Amino acid sequence: MSRTAPTVALNQSGSPTRKGVNNDYIYEEMFAAILEQRLAPGTKLSEDTLGEIFSVSRTVIRAVLQRLAHERIVQIHPNRGAFVSEPSPAEAQEVLQARRLIEAGIVREAIRKQIPSDMETLRRSVAAERESLEKGDHESWVRLSGDFHLKLAAIAKNRTLAAYVKELVSRTSLIIVQYQKGNVSPCSCDEHTEIIKAIEAHEEERAVELMIAHLKACEDQLNLRNGEVKVDLFSIFAKPGNRAVKKRSVV
Repeated sequence: MSRTAPTVALNQSGSPTRKGVNNDYIYEEMFAAILEQRLAPGTKLSEDTLGEIFSVSRTVIRAVLQRLAHERIVQIHPNRGAFVSEPSPAEAQEVLQARRLIEAGIVREAIRKQIPSDMETLRRSVAAERESLEKGDHESWVRLSGDFHLKLAAIAKNRTLAAYVKELVSRTSLIIVQYQKGNVSPCSCDEHTEIIKAIEAHEEERAVELMIAHLKACEDQLNLRNGEVKVDLFSIFAKPGNRAVKKRSVV
């Protein structure tokens, strides 16, 4: 694996080698890499390599990996190391089912607790999502599409539910990478827009139905086939201009 060029690219773009890097920063970078589908299921997360990338000790990296493992995004195997989780077909179904149950409740709470500025926040999120899709910036589209669900959870003003949704959204991203049926491009922008309209109109049952249908459509795009993916961790954490874009579906 060639490390020289990716390392240079990292340093030239305001890399994590700058002072002040902490566990939270590294966690958010790794979480984003998973959410944006840059880290594929089964990727080995070498403590030495990540420590070199972020210019921190293995102890710091180990703490971040433990945090991600607690959220079931990473699996740590004794004597083997840490790997991006590889959800089983049964786990994939459970995650999507959990999202339908939890996000239906979030929609109901959002309807009760929304204020006008909340809906404007969601509309801006969808507009950014649509713009990134039109530009072919797939990684931004993936992140923004997932971020829509996180913003909606924030509007519900239940931090416990919001934490569950954050975990489930990242796990869904892994599931899509692993089980997607080809290059499917769902109309998530349009679906998100319809959900916003129903919430704003206080059409509770319609909003819930739209959210469930939106998440069910994601599950319908999955199959049980796996493919081995080899990943260069240095390339994963390079800046957007240095990443190859590969289209995948997202919810």
